[in-house]
Amino acid sequence: MLANSDEVDRLRSLLHPDFHWTSHLSEEFDRERYVSSNTGGSLAWNAQSLTGTEVVVVGDAATLRCVVTDHVDAGGGAESFRMPMTQTWVRVADRWLCLAGHAGPRLVD
Repeated sequence: MLANSDEVDRLRSLLHPDFHWTSHLSEEFDRERYVSSNTGGSLAWNAQSLTGTEVVVVGDAATLRCVVTDHVDAGGGAESFRMPMTQTWVRVADRWLCLAGHAGPRLVD
């Protein structure tokens, strides 16, 4: 599902220019590829929830650890994915930006 330009800009504004992501399938994304893959195709985000959230802040860096549940539709019907996720955030000019993240492996209930 194509996102509107405001949604694309909002997602991009949360990500550091040197952002990198590793998916639960070991795919690697830079900022532009990540934004495009989450806003420009057939993937529709229905909901996302975080549980077991732990945040540690040290100076201008922070880590977020949790279990994420993504409710998406990639064109074949609604699916849910549950997996551990870690993100690294940095404070730049009084704004928190996501520098890097990793999700996976997928948890089986």
